Amino acid sequence: MDAADLHIILKPDIRKTIEFSGMKIPVKDAGKCVNCGRCRDACRFDAINEDYEVKIIDCEGCGVCVYVCPEDALRLVDRKSGNAFISETRFGPLAHAKLNIAEEASGKLVTLVRNNARILAKKNGNELIIIDGPPGIGCPVISSISGVDLVMIVTEPTKSGIHDLKRILGVAEHFNIPSLVCVNKCDINTDQSKSIQKFCKTNDIPIAGLIPYDTIFTKAMIQGQSVIEFSDGPISDDLKIMWKKVEGMLA
Repeated sequence: MDAADLHIILKPDIRKTIEFSGMKIPVKDAGKCVNCGRCRDACRFDAINEDYEVKIIDCEGCGVCVYVCPEDALRLVDRKSGNAFISETRFGPLAHAKLNIAEEASGKLVTLVRNNARILAKKNGNELIIIDGPPGIGCPVISSISGVDLVMIVTEPTKSGIHDLKRILGVAEHFNIPSLVCVNKCDINTDQSKSIQKFCKTNDIPIAGLIPYDTIFTKAMIQGQSVIEFSDGPISDDLKIMWKKVEGMLA
């Protein structure tokens, strides 16, 4: 939902759109405002301009301007931050979302998507929910993995990849969630790839798969297909083996 691209492959048929408001913003009543400047002086984010109008992109929705206004010329209202969707795809039902540009509260939107997924799963009698989590280690990642049964961490053999891998493993451990690791583009730096495998072996973390760099992923995406749909070659075989390992850990 934050620069999402899975819909490019799944081509969802949207059945329901839900407006999402992640935060509130102040709105000025020009008839009450006396241009005293207290709101502008109090704002730590420089979100009030020279005409005492709110600069929406800079506003963090803290409400201090509303608090200090002596004329009650400001009030907080819900701000549309994006949309959540319930869709059908050729693979089954999909709960997804789109966050507007420069919006915050992505963790809240992830929670909404997960709640929609639970409703869909119950309605359709599905026993498995797959969450396509975001990269990094921030709030939306925590919202994505909290309460799940298994986390697959996709990493790459780079310094930053190893750093984030260790951090997200720590988050999963905090929530007592079992994890396994996939090393993507494993052959672009064999030394770093071996370091990841050694780290996982030392810490008893299963390796789900080692996926080499291959332009087939791009070619499949251009055709609007998954890799397995596009080709039955070695990469597809690797992905199928990896999925079997995931199923084994969920059994």
